[in-house]
Amino acid sequence: MSQFEVYFIEGKRHILDYMNGYDHILFVVALCALYQMRDWKRVLVLVTAFTIGHSITLALSTLNIITVNVELIEFLIPVTILITAVSNVFKNEENFNGRVIQLNYFYAAFFGLIHGMGFSNYLKSILGRDRNIISQLFAFNLGLEYGQIIIVAILLIVSFILVDLCGVSRRDWKLALSWAVAGISLILIKDKIFW
Repeated sequence: MSQFEVYFIEGKRHILDYMNGYDHILFVVALCALYQMRDWKRVLVLVTAFTIGHSITLALSTLNIITVNVELIEFLIPVTILITAVSNVFKNEENFNGRVIQLNYFYAAFFGLIHGMGFSNYLKSILGRDRNIISQLFAFNLGLEYGQIIIVAILLIVSFILVDLCGVSRRDWKLALSWAVAGISLILIKDKIFW
């Protein structure tokens, strides 16, 4: 197996590991709770914006260009999930215009910056002393994007079945999903309080 494949699989595993990567999955679910199958292009741009933010701070942290308190980042990650989930509750589907979409892209990229710092210690440990990490980071982030697309596809299919086929209202789906994610994120916040 090539080094590229190893890091690609590691990136995919990072997002799809529901036992250890559940915070990442929750964030992707919160990001996508507003969208339906017909919005798939918007959702792909949204998760790519998250990956870009994640990639930037992952690289900077892994190379020790920036250093942030790990406990602070571990606390901020569920805070970003809570903010995203609660903000969904106040967004009206009928007024879901371009400005709201652009704000979602900003949230995804900005919160991706925080999430990227959370994984840098693990990546440092598997890289060892190797500092030529461009190809490894690229492969890892492609794997991450691939894993996110799998989660998004599953979520959009479930949404299509419930909303479009079974008649659940889009508003009810959004609220149920957002409040469930918000509740879980509150538990995570409580567990990550470091002061």
